[in-house]
Amino acid sequence: MPKLSAGLLLFRESDGVLEVLLGHPGGPFWARKDEGAWSIPKGEYTEGEDPWTVAQREFTEELGKPPPTGPRIDLAAVRQPGGKVVTAFAVRGDLDLCDAVSNTFTLEWPRGSGIFKEFPEIDRVAWFGLAEARAKLLKGQLPLLDRLEEALGRGGPDVSRSR
Repeated sequence: MPKLSAGLLLFRESDGVLEVLLGHPGGPFWARKDEGAWSIPKGEYTEGEDPWTVAQREFTEELGKPPPTGPRIDLAAVRQPGGKVVTAFAVRGDLDLCDAVSNTFTLEWPRGSGIFKEFPEIDRVAWFGLAEARAKLLKGQLPLLDRLEEALGRGGPDVSRSR
């Protein structure tokens, strides 16, 4: 069975430009990667957990702020190249990023050194217009941008229902 993950794609319009909020993964493996490395705030869950609840929890953990309230758009799930299935929800809202702070994880680094260090799950968060977001986002999550555009009536393929 594939790993399951749920996330929130926050979006806003700024001067007529659709922007999405993305996070850059923290830790040494991602430190020098930028294009194709960013992600929506998301986290794993187990069968039986409510993906919407998980998406909100993970957003709060990874940004240190609750997600804006408002109607959600259920985006069709995507399967990332590694097999993980990401269920995503889009919510319109603005968020001030100046005091965003992520939860952390512990990792032996350098590997085999016996030294354990803490790293933020997300080391940066930023708003991107869709063109730049397409360059920044992990390849397996790119269809989420198309689904958001379709849901908003701006083109793009497959989208599920809105709530």
